[in-house]
Amino acid sequence: MPLTTDDEIRELLTSARTIALVGASDRPDRASHGVMGALQAHGYRVLPINPQITGTHVLGEYVWESIDQLGMPIDIVDIFRRSDAVGPIVDDAIAAGAKAIWMQLGVINHEAAEKAEAAGLKVVMDHCPKIEIRRLGIDPVAPPQAT
Repeated sequence: MPLTTDDEIRELLTSARTIALVGASDRPDRASHGVMGALQAHGYRVLPINPQITGTHVLGEYVWESIDQLGMPIDIVDIFRRSDAVGPIVDDAIAAGAKAIWMQLGVINHEAAEKAEAAGLKVVMDHCPKIEIRRLGIDPVAPPQAT
């Protein structure tokens, strides 16, 4: 069952430090770009993933081709992709040991959510972390510690 209560979402957002953002864009007019900037401003380390712009930088972060290239612990995989593209992303998140899947507004895939939950990941579906942070009045997080 995806996380739906304010307390569940608050707990996830306050415990997370590192977010992989799948579908990141280098275009400032795109929602994923704005959400990435807002998450960074709130103290999260956001690692952009987009195979079409791999090797460039978005908001100061190197853009990766896929989750498996990151080689570091990921708290949340934030998905800015069509609902029917979520399944393979969930597979990659599970393989990488991510703690949670976050499907953005309008992104709904119950089968992928069930698979993630069966693997022990928390799931949020059809929500935006930028909106939830503001709505719930969540304080900025401490920056992630270098490993």
